[in-house]
Amino acid sequence: MKAISSLDNQIIKDAVWLKKASERKERGLILIDGAREIAAALEADWIIKTLFYCPELARAVNNFFGLTEDKIIEVSKKILEKISYKENPDGFLAVALAKDKELEKVKLSQKPLIVVLEAVEKPGNLGAIIRTAYAAGVDAIIINDSQTDIYNPNVIRASEGYIFKENLVMASREETIEWLKKNKIKTFAAATDGNEEYTKADLNGPMAIILGSEAEGLGQKWLKAADTRIKIPMRAGMDSLNVSVAAAVILFEAKRQRSLER
Repeated sequence: MKAISSLDNQIIKDAVWLKKASERKERGLILIDGAREIAAALEADWIIKTLFYCPELARAVNNFFGLTEDKIIEVSKKILEKISYKENPDGFLAVALAKDKELEKVKLSQKPLIVVLEAVEKPGNLGAIIRTAYAAGVDAIIINDSQTDIYNPNVIRASEGYIFKENLVMASREETIEWLKKNKIKTFAAATDGNEEYTKADLNGPMAIILGSEAEGLGQKWLKAADTRIKIPMRAGMDSLNVSVAAAVILFEAKRQRSLER
């Protein structure tokens, strides 16, 4: 195991640069901040390049996730706090290879459940949707016109590491619409002017829930392309929910309906 004590070390400088989305994209690397998230990535066969470990912050020394010593670097508290996103890091931070997934490589179940997100902006919302989607048994999440880096450490943290276990794909609207039609997946657009309440819609078959941005909702292309517009009935004076909350409400209704079919 190597040890680094200086902030001027080039390895540390490179790790700090990875806090920028442009650097992560250019280098094809991501930061995974925290032991739970690192473990989730390794369980899903992601490749860890470097593991930074701070004995002063780590509550307990495990087997370093089974990584070989040449990948482990011991650092001081000052250094780990410099490269970490968390206010109170737990003593572990990893640099991993990013993964680019393609629509055609997504493996679908017999009755797939898909989430499509258009222009979602806030990392916390994206992470929360990923976590919820995993809990609901979603086959894949397709992101159109992303307004945030999907591997932003705040997305990873909000997803509690489930981002590594979920099929997450970047694609254009046109590619997504074509792929869904090709796979005979019915589309349900969540919209405030939906003509059918979500609990009354038939969410049993192969389907995709389409959700828009926090500020603008779904764009006209998706509203026109969707097979059905669904809405969540709300108290008078309210016209929308947080996108992650809306996703959870509809996804678990779909899960409920599907469980009744067994």
